[in-house]
Amino acid sequence: MLGTNGGGYANANAAHPFENPTPLSNFIQMLSIFAIGSGLTYYLGRMVKNQKHGWTVWATMMALFLAGTLLCWWAEAKGNPIHHQLGLAVADGNMEGKEVRFGIFNSALFATVTTDASCGAVNSMHDSFTALGGFVPLFNIQLGEIIIGGVGAGLYGMLVFVVLAVFIAGLMVGRTPEYLGKRIESYEVKMAMLALLILAIDILGFAAWASVSKWGLDGLNNNGPHGLSEILYAFSSGTGNNGSAFAGLTANTPWYNTMLGICMLIGRFLMIVPIMAMAGALVKKKIAPPSVGTFPVSGGTFFILLIGTVLLVGALNFLPVLTLGPVVEHFLNFQGKLY
Repeated sequence: MLGTNGGGYANANAAHPFENPTPLSNFIQMLSIFAIGSGLTYYLGRMVKNQKHGWTVWATMMALFLAGTLLCWWAEAKGNPIHHQLGLAVADGNMEGKEVRFGIFNSALFATVTTDASCGAVNSMHDSFTALGGFVPLFNIQLGEIIIGGVGAGLYGMLVFVVLAVFIAGLMVGRTPEYLGKRIESYEVKMAMLALLILAIDILGFAAWASVSKWGLDGLNNNGPHGLSEILYAFSSGTGNNGSAFAGLTANTPWYNTMLGICMLIGRFLMIVPIMAMAGALVKKKIAPPSVGTFPVSGGTFFILLIGTVLLVGALNFLPVLTLGPVVEHFLNFQGKLY
């Protein structure tokens, strides 16, 4: 858990009583998943000699994390709308696929934590979540797992959005954008966008291929929008080095194993190249002293700008396919349709 690897000895993973026997062990596992990635934001502030900047980055991550947790918890606690229409008792919400010892909230919290941090350990089955409940872990991975993220990987992913936020702020106020005294120019922005495009193309390209190919459709156990969500989750998880799954998909086939392996290779290594190129370009630049035109990279204004950049730039890449998957499924459930 500390290394955000996520592997468990038992197939049930963190739902197995030998691996995760008590509420305390469940809490310690979740805390361990976040520990190093969260601590690196403090280290960032120390290294750049701007501790407020480190805290602002951490606060942005925590705000996105809490929003995802509350949405997932609300969706699972509300349960399946079809049950409401049938007059069934739904006081306990959607308990399908949940770890009954810990309850819905701890299952929703664990799912959010593990997909925020590229861990992949699970104490419930994400494929059994409601449409909007499953939307949250899927969306977390597609953002690039920048909300805490893996050990180091989440921080450099978030710093890509920091560079874009600074650039956007410079455009809005008509000043040359600077980040920690280094001027952000076209090369850095191109590298930041290239990193995000590699992520989007890797996930959406393979998912699109699988959704129209025999080898992709043969693995489905569910059709319609939920089947699309299963395919999308598989390639999102592979690209993000997450390891969790919408396990209704039969992915243990030669085609899926090969495609997911290639997808994982691209997601782990190719997107690092433009990030390293951007870092190398910034290192060569001289630090300019702060002036009245310097945009502060800490405080409430930057906090709101960074959240907006993450949601607008990161989410818009995947909003159309998410609409066709979990969002459509959510509304179709109100019409009594299951997949």
